[in-house]
Amino acid sequence: MLPAEVGSGDMGTTQIANEVIAVIAGLAATDVRGVADMSGGVVGGIAERLGRKNLSKGVKVDVSPDERQCSIDLSIIAEYGFRIPDVAMEIQDGVKRAIEGMTGLEVTAVNVNVLGISLRHDEVEERDKLRG
Repeated sequence: MLPAEVGSGDMGTTQIANEVIAVIAGLAATDVRGVADMSGGVVGGIAERLGRKNLSKGVKVDVSPDERQCSIDLSIIAEYGFRIPDVAMEIQDGVKRAIEGMTGLEVTAVNVNVLGISLRHDEVEERDKLRG
């Protein structure tokens, strides 16, 4: 993953690593109501069990060859009770806005993959009480 060169001038160049773009996308996505967590698969799960927080978990970044555009693939765990298409649309808007605003790259696509559903802790407790 080569860094995206987003600027150059008399003083030098500015490059942004794909990992930085992924962190921006992950943080923007988890700010959306209805997103319980990002899903990083087996590798992300192992890293978390070892005590390392991976802020780019569940995010894949592709920067165009001309380094002016990027596309983002996100894998999320949605919260139960939220309308998934609405959550996905809000994620797409927020991620696009955050990346374009912070990096100057044009975001051509934000693909949201919902890999699971999560109940909030209080809902699990309530459900368990009802089941007795």
